[in-house]
Amino acid sequence: MASFKLVSTIMPQGSGKQPYTYKVALGIALLLTVVTAALGALPVAIMIAAFAIPIVYIIYLYDVNLWEDEPIPVVAAAFVLTGLLAWLFTWIWSDKIGLSLGAIGDNSAGPSGRDLLLLLLLVPVVSELIRQIGPLYLASRPRYDDLMDGFTFGVVAGVGYACFETLVLHWGWISGGFAGPGSSAGTWISIVVLHGFIKPLIYGSATGLAGAEFSGLGEGYDGFTPRWVAALIQAMAVNALFQGGVYLLGFVGGRGSTIGAILGVVWGLLLLGALIIRVRTVLHKGLLEASLESAARGGSNHASGDLAFCSRCEMPLLPHSDFCSACGNSVRSVPKSARGASASTAATTGETQV
Repeated sequence: MASFKLVSTIMPQGSGKQPYTYKVALGIALLLTVVTAALGALPVAIMIAAFAIPIVYIIYLYDVNLWEDEPIPVVAAAFVLTGLLAWLFTWIWSDKIGLSLGAIGDNSAGPSGRDLLLLLLLVPVVSELIRQIGPLYLASRPRYDDLMDGFTFGVVAGVGYACFETLVLHWGWISGGFAGPGSSAGTWISIVVLHGFIKPLIYGSATGLAGAEFSGLGEGYDGFTPRWVAALIQAMAVNALFQGGVYLLGFVGGRGSTIGAILGVVWGLLLLGALIIRVRTVLHKGLLEASLESAARGGSNHASGDLAFCSRCEMPLLPHSDFCSACGNSVRSVPKSARGASASTAATTGETQV
């Protein structure tokens, strides 16, 4: 679990026949982004960076066929809805409120307290609540109540939000045309990599963790539990650290400084690395739940197809198990009241058979 394997973390159910497909796709997109930014083709670089991860992730969802006959409504609910809300909210705080990330470093007096409050409180809190709408709605449906479903919906919402936020924040570059190669190439490359590749992974991982806690383990979804609240606060804190850190580091060296932009990339990578480790510990439980559920439903000794769950860890139990395969709990060690209920049921069944 303690591994920095990015693709297997955000795409845990990737195709077994071609395990490097998504790595190669993301690598090509990153290379094209760097090359086009270095050549001054900023509109092309930003568009590639903004849509690379969302497109690859949607292809991944179709490839693994997570939800069989309903991929389009599922993806649309989590991606398009979140993207439209992201576009609206980003336009409000970047244009109407007047905070422009493109002006970072202009103020010779240093960072603005007003801007810091917006980036540390308003933007992280509201944006994370927006990203929760689609995943929570979908995860509350009986068909999509597994932990892995909640996490996947969260990643889709996170990368979708990052895509549209990047388009709004850098629309001036997109509409400004080609800049041509120059001394700011390092700055341009750092910015498009940060906002096109690192930011969506941070947003997606943080929102995915909250979605996973909402789904939870066991039968049905857990809902608004203290674990979900803690995960939501964690996601907001990560967003605040990312936004605030990039803003403050942007003042290193003044406006347009390559050093400040590179430090922002390093800061984003540090946050992403910590998130990946956290996500992998949660996904370990989710994948174990999925594998046990699959074995329980498909087991030859399980005629009914109904699932039983461990009373301690809520993992699915294998057919006719004496112990939980996940935590080792004895599934026959039940409270007296439960044993009494089971005995009554057995007696009633026996009387009916007689």
